[in-house]
Amino acid sequence: MAYELIISEKPNAAKRIAEALADKRPKKQSVAKVPYYELEHNKKSVIVACAVGHLYTVAEKEKSFTYPSFDLHWIPSSEVAKSAAFSKKYLNLIKKLAKKAKTFTVACDYDVEGEVIGLNCIRYACKQKDANRMKYSTLTKDDLLDSYKHASKHLDWGLANAGEARHFLDWMYGINISRALTLAVKSTGAFKILSSGRVQGPTLKILYDKEKEIQAFKPEPYWQIYLEIEKQGKHISAFHEKDKFFNHDEAKSRFERALWKPAHVKSIDKKEIKQNSPNPFDLGSLQMEAYKLFGINPKETLSLAQNLYTIGVISYPRTSSQKLSEKINYKKILSALANNDEYNKKANKVLGFKELKPNEGKKKDPAHPAIYPTGVKPEKLRDKEVKIYDLIVKRFFATFGRVAIRESLMLNINIGGESFVAKGMRTKEKNWFELYEPYIKLKEEEWPEFKQGESLDIKKLELVQKKTQPPKRYTPASIINELEKRGLGTKATRADIVDSLYQRKYVADQSIRVTDIGMRIIETLQKHCPDIIDEQLTQHFEQEMEKIRTKQIKKEEIIEEAKKVLTKILKSFKAKEKEIGEELKEAHHETMHKESYVTKCPSCDGNLRIKFTRKGKARIRFVACDNYPECKTTFAIPQRGGIKGSDKQCPHCGQPIVQIIMKRKKPQEVCLNKECPGKRVEHEHEVEKKENGIEVLKKKCPKCGKDLVLRTSVYGKFIGCSGYPKCRYTENLNQNNK
Repeated sequence: MAYELIISEKPNAAKRIAEALADKRPKKQSVAKVPYYELEHNKKSVIVACAVGHLYTVAEKEKSFTYPSFDLHWIPSSEVAKSAAFSKKYLNLIKKLAKKAKTFTVACDYDVEGEVIGLNCIRYACKQKDANRMKYSTLTKDDLLDSYKHASKHLDWGLANAGEARHFLDWMYGINISRALTLAVKSTGAFKILSSGRVQGPTLKILYDKEKEIQAFKPEPYWQIYLEIEKQGKHISAFHEKDKFFNHDEAKSRFERALWKPAHVKSIDKKEIKQNSPNPFDLGSLQMEAYKLFGINPKETLSLAQNLYTIGVISYPRTSSQKLSEKINYKKILSALANNDEYNKKANKVLGFKELKPNEGKKKDPAHPAIYPTGVKPEKLRDKEVKIYDLIVKRFFATFGRVAIRESLMLNINIGGESFVAKGMRTKEKNWFELYEPYIKLKEEEWPEFKQGESLDIKKLELVQKKTQPPKRYTPASIINELEKRGLGTKATRADIVDSLYQRKYVADQSIRVTDIGMRIIETLQKHCPDIIDEQLTQHFEQEMEKIRTKQIKKEEIIEEAKKVLTKILKSFKAKEKEIGEELKEAHHETMHKESYVTKCPSCDGNLRIKFTRKGKARIRFVACDNYPECKTTFAIPQRGGIKGSDKQCPHCGQPIVQIIMKRKKPQEVCLNKECPGKRVEHEHEVEKKENGIEVLKKKCPKCGKDLVLRTSVYGKFIGCSGYPKCRYTENLNQNNK
């Protein structure tokens, strides 16, 4: 029997679409453990299947490791990357289901990537030229039903062509430039895989420029005259009205003029300041706020928000809009949130407003509104998902809030003819602040009343020397904001671009520092091939792809232009390949030498460095002295996470202390000595026997049933399963299992 085949982007979306459209209950089927759903909608047979992201990827028609390479085509992702092997069975199922389908509908996420995923499924797996297109911003039943009812008769070809052009340009830039860099190093007899890309290069250049600005900064001394007065037990700080004095003699003269003189109120200035409610979240502002409040990096924030979207509790997060669609039923959403005890009070407060009108921002997105909660109550969220969801809900409430009123207070104090100013702020009417709590962070100054001319009690008057501070480095959130301002990358790709710089070790730390290799790559490219990191060239192609989306130009024109630009760049690069390779090789060696340093050797005048050895197929890292073989000092270290040296010595054994830096955890200071007395923990577990020096406990592993043994790591002693590495069960000594 013929049916309509609907293709979603992910399994969870397929399930929700099937449940929304089914007249009764959809029937779940599977082939090779890949699910799909059979249902009837208005007495019409429908099958809902899913992709798992991109089932096809861009690749060369003829594999090579030369450049330039432009002969590209789409092939199944499973044929290119081992990590995508699992996607083959999803593709096979779509091919099988397509054979008996009469009509086809794409229901992938409505954005550039979703349109490309849908397009490739339709033309390659289903052998069709076009399809219907569902467009929705939430996975709620009402939204999905409406999307199906009003599905367009064609794919969004502007979006699809722009997306395809972006994939081809990103591949051409990324692969060709990365090959050029890697082969340049190889030409010197060394080997190091290096990468750059259409947006990655300019992004690293922005970070490089900030690093150079910081390096060039020279601290300049300045002086401030600090005053502290007291009234009714309240201590109030003030500074001389000039604030910073860069001439010490002038600062000293003004200070001495005020010293030992009486203080009185010269004037009091109060002003009311209106603070409008915030705009709804677009992806960038959500990432910024999540980083500021929770320290969650932008890539993870997007992943968490995407999870919340696929379970139906928030709208589509990959949006650049700060506007909420008029189609959204605010009252319905707020009423649903009011049924959640967590949000009952705030939701009812908003429902009580005479008018439900959000304070929208200027930014628009043709595909999706700003991020908002759907009203569906979430279940079994992880800790970080709870944080992101709560932030989105309270931001949604706050956008409807009335203007908050704050009062600025400025107290002008006269001492011996010198003016000092104390500034403070307090909230008079909270309004939207209450709806956004606890995420609104404000300093409140509650002062006693002052009268003009009254005498004041001076508690402190001092001349303070300080130094000007260098510019602040970017954070993972602020660099994404900067990329958006400069029109580099897209809302969906910026976090991945920054993450790739970390993965390649071109940058490090949360206050982003460009590493030596990152600095040298930019300096080398700037010297020999500046077009590779040209921000304006990247912006140009971003603007051209937007013109493809709006059907002003054809994708083939832009692809051909990019080929010509790259051919010229790479021809220039090839002519200087050896010279570039030597500079990059030297930079790599310098970086490796610097990055391997841990701390001074406790046994000689050498340095402890991270080194590697082979144990079977495994590559094991350890710390050893670089004066080997004269000095044989070595230490075992964890095989995961970063190691950062310090000048500290362990108070228990005098051995070096290092920082162990694990992803998403606070750095932990650890003594390198496994047998350090500070790591000894008394335990009450009975030892059954000893095997090869390892204590076997009279206790079995609750996961696999094998013996538990007492082990020692750089962190100290712990209980582990003898079945390691197949079983990774551990317990802290004298504590509950973890």
